[in-house]
Amino acid sequence: MSQPAKTDFLLMRDVSVARGDNVVLHSISLRIARGEHLAILGPNGCGKSTLIRTLTCQCYPIVTPTTQLRLLGRERWDVSQLRTHLGVVSAELPGERTPVTRGLDAVVAGFFSASTLWPNLHVTPEMRARAHQALHLMQATHLEAKLVGEMSAGEQRRIMIARALVHRPEMLLLDEPSNALDLAAQRELRDALRRVAREGVGILMVTHHLADILPEIDRVIMMKDGRIFADGPKRDLLTPEKLRALFGVDVRLIEHEGSWHSW
Repeated sequence: MSQPAKTDFLLMRDVSVARGDNVVLHSISLRIARGEHLAILGPNGCGKSTLIRTLTCQCYPIVTPTTQLRLLGRERWDVSQLRTHLGVVSAELPGERTPVTRGLDAVVAGFFSASTLWPNLHVTPEMRARAHQALHLMQATHLEAKLVGEMSAGEQRRIMIARALVHRPEMLLLDEPSNALDLAAQRELRDALRRVAREGVGILMVTHHLADILPEIDRVIMMKDGRIFADGPKRDLLTPEKLRALFGVDVRLIEHEGSWHSW
């Protein structure tokens, strides 16, 4: 692997990660450019989510003489500072107070990595304006006054993406973004993420659903058994043969307007 460049978002060399007594990532070497759009595809339990947690400093590599992990050119980060560069979206709401928080306030709370707007937090007019802009990008301004707990799963997901975008991150990290969403909500979510991609925000999406892979995503990383199974252009990897080897089942594919579907 070549020397790290200033345009790298991520550089990993020989990274292994253990959770408890089990090693779940094995000798991962990976390079991602700033602003890149890519998907990490693989079956459940293959290590995709652990890889995301490693990027967000929730999991740490096993230290060896050959291990290297650099994010945005740095090997060490204060977690609070790192959060200003990353927008992380998971399937769960960020804290027990979020359901009783109104949509706009839940997005503003993203500036503080808080579950709600606590009284001690100083919210500026600029913060509220940027939260409104993020909701506008998600086409979710109609949710500003609605309690998050009263929203549908699809509405909540758009609120959480807006929350992740308020500090204008360099990379949006999405872990299984379409889980628990019905067909209409999945389509709304993908349309929203396509708008984000066109705004120039990098997207790193973890999924096991081919339909989640947006037309704007050009690169796919396949993971299996805690290792990188394949890494390359989407058209080279989304084939029946590669997907059969990855998931262990026969797959039929169809492409429609840059999106892929399987059965």
